[in-house]
Amino acid sequence: MFSQSDLIQAQLRQAITLHRAHRLAEAETLYKQVLATRPDFAEVQIQCAVAQLGQGKQADAEALLRAAIKNRPDEPAAHYYLADLHSMQGQMEAAVTSYRRALTLQPGRAATHNNLGNALLLLGRLDEAKESYHKALALDPNLPRTHNNLGLICLRREHLEEACAAFGKALALAPKYAEAQNNLGITLRKLGRAPEAQAAFRTATQLAPQFVNAFLNLSICLNDMGLAREAEQTARAALRLKPAQAEARAALGSSLRAQGALDEAENAYREALRSEPDFADGHRLLAMLIAERGRLDEAFGLFREHARLIDGIESKRDAVRTAHKLEHDVEQTAWRGPKAAPFSIEKGDRLNGAAVNASTGLTEIAENWRTARPQLVVVDNFLTAGALDRLRLFCLESTIWQKVYDGGYLGAFPEHGFAPPLLAQIAEEMRQVYPFIIADHPLLHFWAFKYDGKLQGIKKHADFAAVNVNFWITPDEANLDPEHGGLIVWDAAAPLDWDFARYNAAAKDIEAFLESKNSRPIKIPYRCNRAVIFDSDLFHETDIIHFKEGYENRRINITLLFGRRDSQSRVG
Repeated sequence: MFSQSDLIQAQLRQAITLHRAHRLAEAETLYKQVLATRPDFAEVQIQCAVAQLGQGKQADAEALLRAAIKNRPDEPAAHYYLADLHSMQGQMEAAVTSYRRALTLQPGRAATHNNLGNALLLLGRLDEAKESYHKALALDPNLPRTHNNLGLICLRREHLEEACAAFGKALALAPKYAEAQNNLGITLRKLGRAPEAQAAFRTATQLAPQFVNAFLNLSICLNDMGLAREAEQTARAALRLKPAQAEARAALGSSLRAQGALDEAENAYREALRSEPDFADGHRLLAMLIAERGRLDEAFGLFREHARLIDGIESKRDAVRTAHKLEHDVEQTAWRGPKAAPFSIEKGDRLNGAAVNASTGLTEIAENWRTARPQLVVVDNFLTAGALDRLRLFCLESTIWQKVYDGGYLGAFPEHGFAPPLLAQIAEEMRQVYPFIIADHPLLHFWAFKYDGKLQGIKKHADFAAVNVNFWITPDEANLDPEHGGLIVWDAAAPLDWDFARYNAAAKDIEAFLESKNSRPIKIPYRCNRAVIFDSDLFHETDIIHFKEGYENRRINITLLFGRRDSQSRVG
C-alpha cells in the first residue's frame, strides 16, 4: 500500500517531469492535485505558479506566489518569481522591491542580481543597474546577456570603449548573439569605425534574418560611408520585413536624400509620419531635408514639434546629468521663476524690420573674402539691436540646452527646439546681405553652445560644410578677459579624404596634421554681436574662457553651417 505521502511524492515527480518537458498545463493539473491535499505546501505553490506564468496566467500565478510568501516568508524563490511577474506586468518599482527581498534571503544567486539589473535599467537607474550586473558577473562571469546589458549602460553613458569590451565578452560567450552584434555595431559607428560597424551589422542580419533593427542600422551605416544606393537596398529589405515601420521608411528617405532624390526622400519621410504621427525622429529628418530645400519656416516648425515630442529626454534619461548641467538648470530655473513650466520654448518670432545689419562695410568684407587666405572675415555689429535682444531672450528663456559635453558646455540643436523663426530670418537675410559668401549654399546645420565660464570650451575640430558662420550674443561686460574668450582658427583645412569622426574628434591626428603643415593660429577675441565667417574646413577651437559667474553671464555662441564641403581647391 502507498501512503498519502508516497502518492504526493509520485505526483510531484511526474509534475516536475512534465514541467521540464514544457507540458505546462498537465504539470499545473498535477501541482493542483497536490495542493488540494496540502494547500500550504509553499514549494508546490511556487512551482505551480511558474507553470501558470509559462501559460500567461498571471493573476492565478500572483495569487499562488502571495500565498507561498504568506506560508513561507523566508523562501527566496517566491519573492524572485513574484518579481519576475511584476516585470512582465511592467511594474518595475515593485519588481525591484521583490528582487531585493529575494537577495536579502539569498544574496549569492547571479540570476537575481541580473534580473534586478534589468528592472533598474528599464527604470533608468543606470548606476544601480550597473552595480547589479557587476555583482551577477562576479558570481557567474559566463552570462552573455548580462555582459550585453552592461554594454548598453556604457553605450548610453557614451563610455564607448568600455561598451565595446562588454559586447565583445557577450559575443565571446555566445557568438550567434545577434542583438549583441547589433549593439557592437552601434558602438563602433559612434566611435567612427564605420567599416567595422558595417561588418557587425551584416553579421547580425545573417544571424537573425528577421532582425529589422539590424537592417536599419546597416542602412544608416552604409549611408554614412557614402554607399547610398546599397543603403537604399538595405532599407527596402527592412521594409519588406516590416512594411509599416516608420524607422524603415525614414532610413529609406535618408538614402534617397543622399542620392539627391529629394522629392522621393521627402515622400518617404512623410509616409513615415503618416504611419506614426508621433515618430519624433521623422519630424527631425523631414525638417533637415526641408531646411536644405529652403523652406525654413516649415522646417523650423517641425524641429519644434520634435522637441515637444522628446521633451528633454536626452538629458533626463541618464548619466548626462553632469554637475555643470545640473548647475545650469538650477540657474535657469531660478532666472525663469518658480511658476515657469519645466519645458518651454520661447517664441523667437521674426522681426518686422531687418535682423542682419546691412551697413557693416560690405565692400571691404567682400574683398577680404575673395582674397584672404585662409578664407576668413570678422563682422562686428552683425545683428540689429532688435534681433540680438530677441535671440538672446530666446536662448535664456528656452529649456533647449539638452546636449551635454564633458568640456563644460551645453548644446542646443534644432531637434531640441533651437529653431526660432527669427533664426530662419537671419539665415535668409544673410543670403541677401552676403551673397558673395553664402551664394546658393543651403542652410544645412545650426546650433548654439552655452559655456560654463570656469571650464574649457570646444577642442580643435572642423565642421562638415562649406561656410561656417559663428557669432556671439552674451554682453561684453560678462567677459573678464577681453583679449580672449573668442575663437582660434588655424590656417589649415581638414584633408578632404578625412571622414567626420576623424576631423571632428581625432585629436592626435589633427595635431600631427597641423604640425606637418606648419600651421599658425589666428585668434579672434570675443565681442558681443561679432560674427566670424570662415571656410568650415579650417580647424578651429574655443579660446580661453573667463566669464563672470551667473546665469545671464554664460557665454553663448551660435553656429550656422551653409553648403557641403567639396573638392574645390584650398589654399594653406
